[in-house]
Formats: sequence, structure tokens, C-alpha cells
Amino acid sequence: MINYGIIGCGMMGHEHLNNIKLLAGTNISVIFEPNRDMAQSALKVAPEALFADNLEGLLEFSDLDCLVIASPNHCHLPQLRKIAEMRNLPILVEKPLFTAVEDKEIILNFARDYKSPVWVAMEYRYMPPISSFMDAVEAVTGGIKMLTIREHRFPFLCKVGDWNRFNTNSGGTFVEKCCHFFDLMRLITKSEPKRIMASAGQNVNHLDEIYDGKKPDILDNGYVLVDFENGIRAMLELCMFAEGSKYQEEIIAVGPQGKLETKIPGPSRFWPKKLGDPPVPLVIQSPRYPMDPKVTEVTVDPVLLEAGDHNGSTYYQHKRFLDLVLGKIQKPDVTLEDGYKAVIMGMAAQESAKEGRAVEFD
Repeated sequence: MINYGIIGCGMMGHEHLNNIKLLAGTNISVIFEPNRDMAQSALKVAPEALFADNLEGLLEFSDLDCLVIASPNHCHLPQLRKIAEMRNLPILVEKPLFTAVEDKEIILNFARDYKSPVWVAMEYRYMPPISSFMDAVEAVTGGIKMLTIREHRFPFLCKVGDWNRFNTNSGGTFVEKCCHFFDLMRLITKSEPKRIMASAGQNVNHLDEIYDGKKPDILDNGYVLVDFENGIRAMLELCMFAEGSKYQEEIIAVGPQGKLETKIPGPSRFWPKKLGDPPVPLVIQSPRYPMDPKVTEVTVDPVLLEAGDHNGSTYYQHKRFLDLVLGKIQKPDVTLEDGYKAVIMGMAAQESAKEGRAVEFD
């Protein structure tokens, strides 16, 4: 039995709990969640779990095989450092790894010194339609020249303490929300960025909200252009006031032989029942010649859809993480280096949008 320690059981923490519970041979041993309501809710999912009063108390439990960090963004790095002081266990840590530019050296030092594997949670890699897309993209396109990732979605949800309303807590929208997509860009292009240009703003959402006398400063829409070292151009298009869309995410790759697309609906719990069954993810192949588009539906197990908001990806991610803990694989699919680079790209996009200039990478 693999015993998990869970650090943070808000909305994403509950998704981790639900998916760990689907895996045979796992046990939620202890949870640290300071919010009383979230802790009570987590107890309903994992009634076998004990609760710690603080992180130190959780880490003192001897019966632990691994840790999952799903706390607010600005807590990730301090918690990683505290873990390193007290224990040496495999960790799955939610994105982003860190939220402030001045923390770059700290996370690099942690990555150098911590001896157990650390897996950065990038759930989008494991969505079945995205996995199908990545399997076929080179053959369909004949080599990617242009890559577009579009997310048209709902505004930021309400979180405990409204932490996600402020850049200082979240790292900013291009870090908090979009490091997923920058990770996908690096994965799909098999290259590193050399230049990032962005234009973004806060034009619709949270404009009338005030928390402790402060107005939210997070972006709600923007474009990011990325030039990669291998010549591929990529674009991110984000709109967080487009929840009326049939599909939440779209990824499009184009090359000399054709185009490949995937279309992914948002969380099924947000789909109005009056509209019937929720949309099914699609993968669309469009060769240049002969013109003959082919649409394939990518079905996802309803049990996995019920367990979270990410099209079953959290289950597949945890399945792989469990293999790591069991020693069946030797290296995380998403390393600290991957998590670091995704944040750096998000920070570059934030800087570019603010300063009105391109950010160059060495």
C-alpha cells in the first residue's frame, strides 16, 4: 500500500484525492488543509485520512511514501523548502513551481540538492485528445511550422481566501493559468523559446471586485507569440470571458503536408443539461492534398470525467506518478526543469505585455 500525504485540499486538491482513490494499492494517509470547510469536504472523500495541524506535523508522520502539493501557488516553493529540511520523499507538486522572479535561483538550488524525484503537475499533457494529437502531429503535418493553442474559458473561479485574484499570489495569469500551455509548446515543438512577445489586459473580469481594499490585477485575455530555436512559431490565445464556447481548448499545428487540430470541451459539470450531452473531444486531420478532412472523436471514461475537470488527465498523471513511486519508472515525465522553464516563459509573457516589447532568451 502506497501512503500519500496531501498538502492542500482546495478545488485542485479534491481532484487529486478523487483520482488517487481510483488507483489500486493507494491510501490517503494524512492531509494538511488549514481551511475548515475544505478539510471537512476532504474528509468525505478520504475518511481514512488523518489530519495534521500544519506542514511540519504532516511531515512527522512516519507512514508516508510520497507527497502531493496542491496548495495556493505562492505556497509551493516555501513548502518544498520545508519538506527538504525534514524529509526525502517523492513529490508531485502542482504548477506553477514558483511565482516571483527573485525565486528563480532558489528553485534551481532546490532542484540541485533534493535527492528524491519531484514531478511537476502538468495535467494537460495527459488529456486523451492531446495525447492523440501528439502521437499523430509529425506524420500529419510533415513537420510543424506553426502551432496555435487557444483557450476560451470561464473566469477564474473563487478560491479559498481569493488568493487567485492577485499577481503576487498567483504569479500572474500567464504563469498561473498558461504555464500548462508553455509546457505543451516545448513538448510539441521539441525546442526552446528564443523570443516571446505578448499583448494582454484586464478588460472584463473582476473589475468591480475589491478584497481588503485592493482591486484584482490579474489579466483576463491576451496573445503570446513565441519564436522557437528550431524555427517553429507558436501562439497562445487566451480569453477568460468566453465560457459560452462549445470547446474550451483548441490546439492547431500546421506543416507542409497538412494540419492537425484537437478540440477539447471544458468541465462537463459546467455544460447546461438543457443542451443535452456534453461535447466530445475531437481530433481533426486535414491533409493539403488530396483534401480529405477526417474527424475522430476521442471518448473519455465517464468515471474519469466525474473525478475532475481535466478530461481524465489527472488520473493518467497519477497512474504514472504511482509507477515512479513504485520504481517502475525512474524519472518524472515532467521534471523540475520542465516546470521551471514553463514558469520562466509565463514570466517573460507577463513582462512583454507590461513593457510592450519582446523578451529575448539567452
